[in-house]
Amino acid sequence: MAATRTQDVAATRHQIALLQEAGADLVRIAIDSPKDAEALVEIVRGVDVPLSVDLQENYRMAEVVAPHVDKLRYNPGHLHHHERGKPVQEKVAWLVDIARKHGCAIRIGVNAGSIAPEYKERFGGDNVAAIVACAVEHCDLMDAFDFPGFVVSIKDSDPRLVVEANTRFAEARPDVPIHLGVTEAGMPPEGIIKTRIAFEQLLARGIGDTLRVSLTVPFDDKGKEIEVGRQIIADVENGRFRSVPPNFFDGLNIIACPSCSRVENEKFIDLAEDVKRMTEYAAEYDLTIAIMGCRVNGPGETDDADLGLWCGPTTVNLKRGEETVGAFAYDEILDKLRSEIDTLIARRS
Repeated sequence: MAATRTQDVAATRHQIALLQEAGADLVRIAIDSPKDAEALVEIVRGVDVPLSVDLQENYRMAEVVAPHVDKLRYNPGHLHHHERGKPVQEKVAWLVDIARKHGCAIRIGVNAGSIAPEYKERFGGDNVAAIVACAVEHCDLMDAFDFPGFVVSIKDSDPRLVVEANTRFAEARPDVPIHLGVTEAGMPPEGIIKTRIAFEQLLARGIGDTLRVSLTVPFDDKGKEIEVGRQIIADVENGRFRSVPPNFFDGLNIIACPSCSRVENEKFIDLAEDVKRMTEYAAEYDLTIAIMGCRVNGPGETDDADLGLWCGPTTVNLKRGEETVGAFAYDEILDKLRSEIDTLIARRS
């Protein structure tokens, strides 16, 4: 996925070229506004790799971008944001009509960090059951609309949930192609290890048709994601599996998104690295810290972390679970975060 701002046409074309050179078969771009869609038209003129568009919270953008791309990705958890009085089935039917008209495939992208409200109500805290049911029922909609050109992805930052959810889904719908990913895996090497855990277990079961590696790395290093993905595939094909220490999931867990065009301040990537270094002293404590780069996924996808950061243009929002602590300047946030960490450690001790 391109991590640059979509409206920066030159930077996005450059990153697409880097990804393609690294071996990417398809590149995904996030579209969040009409200006993003205008930029996409310019971007398409300068690239020759298939493109997928992430519709984010505005599914209506599909009509504008579909003539220029090969695939539309929608998240069932975001469909309620617009036209709240309209049934989800009608929205999906409209998306299918647009995709059919322009010869686009569809990806149903279910994310454990943004579960649709109706599934949260039905399944409570059972996230695996909720996201699997959501994926299955949206497949049923595709069947009802006689649209076979779709794939499903079910992602989370915890590779164990990714394995469980995709295994359950594959049992329920073995006919549907599956796109694999561990979202917000974080920085290397931990992000690579989390991704490998999920991909090795799923690919070894015959689950997975396409995949994406999501790492928090500088923009010019995004080709690393393709390199890692292809290495994992080669290892599985040749029977090479990496052992994981029994205590890998013990202690501090840092979740970080891989960046995308929604990031409003590129300091986010440096901040993630700074947090990793600063928190080394807390490595033995069972704490989860989530670092998100935008206001779209940040507020919701930090809810399950002990401490969460989501980044805006000039400030970083600090959360304690679902509670907002405050917004702080980029040069203030590390001290504030450390204070919160120390308080949590003291309480648990």
